[in-house]
Amino acid sequence: MPGFQLSDRATDATPGFQGRKAEATAALAEGATILSGLQEKLFANSRSGDNRKILLVLQAMDTAGKGGIVRHVVSAVDPQGVDHYAFKAPTDEERAHDFLWRVRRHVPGAGMIGVFDRSHYEDVLIARVRHLAPPDEIEARYGAINAFEQELIDDDTTVIKVMLHLSFDVQKDRLAERLDRPEKYWKYNPGDVDERMLWPAYQDAYQVVFDRTQTEAAPWYVVPADKKWYARIAVQHLLIDALSRMNLDWPAATFDVAVEKARLAAT
Repeated sequence: MPGFQLSDRATDATPGFQGRKAEATAALAEGATILSGLQEKLFANSRSGDNRKILLVLQAMDTAGKGGIVRHVVSAVDPQGVDHYAFKAPTDEERAHDFLWRVRRHVPGAGMIGVFDRSHYEDVLIARVRHLAPPDEIEARYGAINAFEQELIDDDTTVIKVMLHLSFDVQKDRLAERLDRPEKYWKYNPGDVDERMLWPAYQDAYQVVFDRTQTEAAPWYVVPADKKWYARIAVQHLLIDALSRMNLDWPAATFDVAVEKARLAAT
């Protein structure tokens, strides 16, 4: 991303899509059918030795819509072909290891779409903003992340890294909605306001992430997220594009079809 500046990117834009919410809802439904069919082929081929898989990394400030992506986009495919993991604060056991140790345990296997709701990037985002590790250690982590992602790519993983780009004002509105609606209280965390107060520092930390970890093989996609419907359709199309480029087909039978038909008919 030479010259890329997060602060220059609109959070309410809808690049590549000219319609409104109603049209996006219809497009998302149409895309769900396409995505489901492609995912089934990916999963089916893994049963014949195809090692390919996808890792979708979702990063964002609170309320940006990561959960909605999982519910409205990823849930359209067969759940047996999805590995979803939401990274929280590390446990004592996880802290006793290298920061990537817990991440390696959840990378997707052959034929799977893996989803990281937050990820290894927390170790250079909140860790940087909250000073949870020495500056030289955080600096070393960028290189470790690039090497880790290259390992995944070398193991036939398509890595799709998405930052849902939300505005400060829209986040306030979404947090206020959670406080106004009892059925949304469970989504509210007082700590979200504490993190909100560090907004400029987080924006700077994201900029460093893009500067240090944007690679040709594992690029970042900054998706405007003020309109949830747009973010969902954008991420859906990233998945569809990645699967389409695999040129997937149904795996050939590993048995004699005619013989099996005859055997079945005789029962």
